[in-house]
Amino acid sequence: MNRNSASGVFEGYEVVNPGGSARVLLTCDHASNHVPDHFASLGLPQGRLQQHIAWDIGAGAVVRLLAQHLDAPAVLSTHSRLLIDPNRKLGSPESILRVSDGVEIPGNGNVTPEEATLRAQLGFWPYHHEIEKALVLGEHVKGVMALVAIHSFTPVMAGFERPWHIGVLYDRDDRLARPLLNGLAALEDVVVGDNQPYSATHPPGYGFEAYGTSAGRPHVMIEIRQDLIADDQGAARWAACLGQVLSTLLNDETLFAKQYFR
Repeated sequence: MNRNSASGVFEGYEVVNPGGSARVLLTCDHASNHVPDHFASLGLPQGRLQQHIAWDIGAGAVVRLLAQHLDAPAVLSTHSRLLIDPNRKLGSPESILRVSDGVEIPGNGNVTPEEATLRAQLGFWPYHHEIEKALVLGEHVKGVMALVAIHSFTPVMAGFERPWHIGVLYDRDDRLARPLLNGLAALEDVVVGDNQPYSATHPPGYGFEAYGTSAGRPHVMIEIRQDLIADDQGAARWAACLGQVLSTLLNDETLFAKQYFR
């Protein structure tokens, strides 16, 4: 499925390789910069919607390729994070941003509770219901599933040039993150961030908490620097690197015992 069905109705999610055999679900919260026509680009020029404030540049391409490398199912969001952020709790200040990286979002300046609910019904809930469905169906057939969320980050933020090529984010459960950090660090000429460029705890991502920590599943969030995956060649390279490391880790049966953290 993708953002538009045959009838032209916005669906809110895209599913890739739903029958994949791997015991992992890939997700991409910010794969798209699409804003449904009803919201008139949120008052932004199209050039702004091409920038990182609207989506995670390159992340969707990496997820689609990684799904092939691992033979894994994947669920991708198909609306811009500026409409409503799938990775933030509904009603939080970060859910519908009025300003993003210094850019005012005109269409988000006075969002009523009714409109916020509409946005959630259009994008947030369909995407997350599809993730839940994929996990439940996968676990019915294969046993406990791992969750790997793919994001991307800007090369420069607030004047600071970020040195990392890729970051591995985790909170209390590091059983997948720790071997992934070690595996990536072993690759030639790769600078790996340990909970960089962000910490996964401040604030915790919605899916990270809902499907990982509180559900007992092994989980990790991966951030890749956007200039490295902005074209097809870069996305293919990093999908291959991640596929190489993750395929080994996912063969470890001890990874899949559910662990709960309070």
